[in-house]
Amino acid sequence: MLLEIPYDKSSLAVDVPESAIVYRSSYPEPAASASAIVSGALKNPTGSPALQEALSGRREGKVVVVVSDITRPVPYRDFLPAFIGEIESAGIRPEEILILVATGMHRPGTPEERRYMFGGIAERYQIEDHDAQGALKEIEGLSFSGRRVSLNRSFVDAGFRIVTGLVEPHFMAGFSGGRKAVCPGLVSLETIEAFHGYDFLSSPGAANAVIEGNPCHEEALSVARLAGVDYSLNVVLDAGKRLVAAFAGGLEMAHEKACSFVRGHACPTVKYEADAVITGCGGYPLDATFYQCVKGIVGAIPAVKPGGKIIAAGCCREHMGSKEYRDIMFAHSHDCDGFIEHIRKSCRVEKDQWELQMQIRAIEKVGTGGLVFLSTGLDGEEVKHISAGSVNADLDSINNSLKEIVNKLVNDGKSIAVIPEGPYCTPLSRSFI
Repeated sequence: MLLEIPYDKSSLAVDVPESAIVYRSSYPEPAASASAIVSGALKNPTGSPALQEALSGRREGKVVVVVSDITRPVPYRDFLPAFIGEIESAGIRPEEILILVATGMHRPGTPEERRYMFGGIAERYQIEDHDAQGALKEIEGLSFSGRRVSLNRSFVDAGFRIVTGLVEPHFMAGFSGGRKAVCPGLVSLETIEAFHGYDFLSSPGAANAVIEGNPCHEEALSVARLAGVDYSLNVVLDAGKRLVAAFAGGLEMAHEKACSFVRGHACPTVKYEADAVITGCGGYPLDATFYQCVKGIVGAIPAVKPGGKIIAAGCCREHMGSKEYRDIMFAHSHDCDGFIEHIRKSCRVEKDQWELQMQIRAIEKVGTGGLVFLSTGLDGEEVKHISAGSVNADLDSINNSLKEIVNKLVNDGKSIAVIPEGPYCTPLSRSFI
């Protein structure tokens, strides 16, 4: 059985036995174009009037449309013109519209990435990248965890606040989309660090497809409530990154509806724990850094036996990720127990420490020797510090290595599961269901 695993802007081929378990999403075919699907959602919202009617209650200030950054494959270029057209139909002038990129702590986008993401919109409207250490404004109230919150000033001062995003399983927050556009997307560095702190992520509730009892979800939602979101648009993509559904309207009700849809189509039940799981890391743009590839590794945990193997493939064209994340991995990747003890006791949160904390969940299930990572983008020093066995070579060599791994598993009589879509499809254990 020949399967394709998205990898960077192409794919890897893996030939597995017919007996292998394959976990895939089951989204319906797109019923219309991305633009038509979004327009339909705007005219039939959940928990809110239609967008044009909602805009009649606009306060003084700009209409701010919050969008995802390059790490999310949202096809904005396909539907944002129609979306903004709906806004302008309510009498809003182009100069009164700001597109705000919810970068969280990610780097700002490049001009090339903006053109790739937004098409001609990038030339016609003001676009601003959030800076977690830039122009911020403290808002009234306390978050779920009892913290004061500072947010992007442009968002706080807006006359109408719209958030957009991709809803998919998320290994910390349960599902992405909705409230995550605000927190961590538009908050201060301190709020992001708290959101990703040791205590939150040590909770078993901070996991894929979990909303109830998930402290990350509760924190993000409390911040979005304090901020006051006027309208939301949540989109869902299939394995081919085609837009298949959109849910517009009130922040909470529209997101809940989107999460229910995604759970029903992208969270299959684990048939049994396999000896080895082969998973992708989402392809471009998600697999551009090892930091983001960890999502694919963590998503495979329910499908693998204790002491088994997780074989993940991600390009890492931008290497490990941020300098801070690289420093953490270089300092702690060979002492996971020591790292967990260090962050448990520390009174401060180091930027990106949370990604290693989540990766350690996989290590606790299969051991360091149970993780294998295939990549063409990491350098020689980086492959020594990712807490996984690594094959780092050209694409042909990666394909050959994958073939050798599968052949050995078959010869040893090992059971195999494959998750071609990586973190976009997250199998859940029966006990979890």
